[in-house]
Amino acid sequence: MELNFTQAESGLSRRERQIMDILFATGRATGQEILERLPDDPSYSSVRTILRILERKGHIRHIEEGLKYVYLPVVAAETARKSAMERMVSTFFNGSARAAVAAFLDPAEERLSRADLEELEALIRQAKAKAGTEVEK
Repeated sequence: MELNFTQAESGLSRRERQIMDILFATGRATGQEILERLPDDPSYSSVRTILRILERKGHIRHIEEGLKYVYLPVVAAETARKSAMERMVSTFFNGSARAAVAAFLDPAEERLSRADLEELEALIRQAKAKAGTEVEK
């Protein structure tokens, strides 16, 4: 059973989110590996406590490899990514995907290279083609 990440993530503390970000980025990590990636140098016992909390909340699970516990996210990274994007669009762009994309396309910010823009153009063409076939159904 997959956790409804949108509802569950709203109850995460700052440190819990940081740990989840590490696990999404790495796919799996030991407590020590997580500790090494966290800012503000928390204690190892603090990290272990938070890992137990996240496990109890159903966000992560562990497997034993030798004498170490290796932690893995329960929710797929893609599910978490979509949830975060939906929350960002809802919160900062009043639910408008168009406004969110427009913010990234602002030439004053110079965030996107020409190659990036060409890739986005191709994705838009694909989305238009898909939307056209869905309308015909």
